[in-house]
Amino acid sequence: MGQSAIGHEEVLRVPDLTPGARRILDASADLFYRHGIHAVGVDAIAAASGVTKRTLYDRFGSKDALVAAYLRARHAAWWDRLEERLASAPAPRVLAVFDAYALDAPSIDRGCAFLNAAGELPAGHPGQAVIRAHKAAVRSKLEELLRVDRPDVTDPAAVADHLFLLLEGGVAQRGIDGDGRMLAVARETAARLVS
Repeated sequence: MGQSAIGHEEVLRVPDLTPGARRILDASADLFYRHGIHAVGVDAIAAASGVTKRTLYDRFGSKDALVAAYLRARHAAWWDRLEERLASAPAPRVLAVFDAYALDAPSIDRGCAFLNAAGELPAGHPGQAVIRAHKAAVRSKLEELLRVDRPDVTDPAAVADHLFLLLEGGVAQRGIDGDGRMLAVARETAARLVS
């Protein structure tokens, strides 16, 4: 595994959480995704999780750290589902990545949580590193699957870049249109690229 992949794993690692911290994280995840990170204050998070603001700050230190933890947890949950789907998917498994987003459609009705957060967070925010690591992990997974399932592809890195852009565009459009039509178009285009 390359150095950058190891670095991404560390950025994406969800720390062990106390039950109280888990309640805070679960409550904030729904609020952040549904209403936006800036629109949700610590008072609302504390009330939704049934803890005091002091407990929230004791567990996470700051709202910024809580946002980064939310993004890490969202990545971990999605990645686990992706790996389960890939384990039983037929080749070329890059298409199963597109399917994973389509199957998760009810939970991404507002689009990609990572793209949404990227649009809200300033450049130096700790969540930006998590967003970059998540996107890099998805892009790397596409290339890895392509290299294994389609060893005849002459430039798998370039094809993976194209697949990644198709995937990102389809998922982003899902959040705008509220349906999966463009994600389906992106998958069809991806199927032609890897056939």
